[in-house]
Amino acid sequence: MTQLLTKNGASPALIGAAYMVFAGILFALVNISVQGAAMHYGLPSSSVAFWQYAIALILGGSWLLRLGWTGFATRNLAIHIFRVLAAAAGVQLWVLGLKYVPIWQAIALIMTSPFFVTIGASLFLRESVSAQRWLATLVGFAGGMIILAPWSDSFTVAALFPLAAAALWALVSLLTKRLTRTEAPDTVTAYLLVLLTPINAVYAGFEGFVVPTGPALWLILIAGGLTAVAQLALTRAYAVSDASYVQPFDHLKLPLNVLFGWLAFQYVPTGNLWIGAALIIGASMFILRQETREYTS
Repeated sequence: MTQLLTKNGASPALIGAAYMVFAGILFALVNISVQGAAMHYGLPSSSVAFWQYAIALILGGSWLLRLGWTGFATRNLAIHIFRVLAAAAGVQLWVLGLKYVPIWQAIALIMTSPFFVTIGASLFLRESVSAQRWLATLVGFAGGMIILAPWSDSFTVAALFPLAAAALWALVSLLTKRLTRTEAPDTVTAYLLVLLTPINAVYAGFEGFVVPTGPALWLILIAGGLTAVAQLALTRAYAVSDASYVQPFDHLKLPLNVLFGWLAFQYVPTGNLWIGAALIIGASMFILRQETREYTS
């Protein structure tokens, strides 16, 4: 994909945005599959997370073999391990949230993550964050809060699980950007696939392993396969563009997940969703326009 876009003269901004949008589509399909297995077929959330990434590891086995031992060469092993520990905790909390709350509400909570990423990119990665990016990120965050409506009677404690996952995944995003400064995206993805499964196995062991069968098994297989591809696309997005730039395109997962949630489960979000979604999408498109001008000027 990178080669194709580069040959066509696309800027790093457009390449990063394309990878992020592609990852968002795949993750939306993953979320539908995971929610179906956990909420509708009653699989424990820890087992769903374990099998999802175990299958992603198995399906990515041939790719890992081609990558070889040299693909794991790193001087930042501690950062890789810390990143995967944070990712595993975020995955567990995310799947647990999907078991209890509608997908559109969970996605709205996850959309607080860019706010943390922008702050972290400025403070810890020393990236230059323009006033336009700050404003667009805050507008997107405000849209997420309108959708969440924490002041309403429908707000539940279970909604805090995706919120906690958002904070952890913001940390993962920052660590991903830190690693891709000196290491290949394939190396960053390989460590995630290899280390995430045994860490998730520990979580699942406390709750008791459950082997999926029937329709739940097919949903887990789909989730695992798409997860491997989505993680690679996400890593490449951070490799070619600033974290504070590509992160707002993650907001597009909201309309994607709402659409797929409606098609799969007939979830109908509240009217506040459309106001929040307009703010989120508008902010993302504004950043695309502004940053494309900067890269091409």
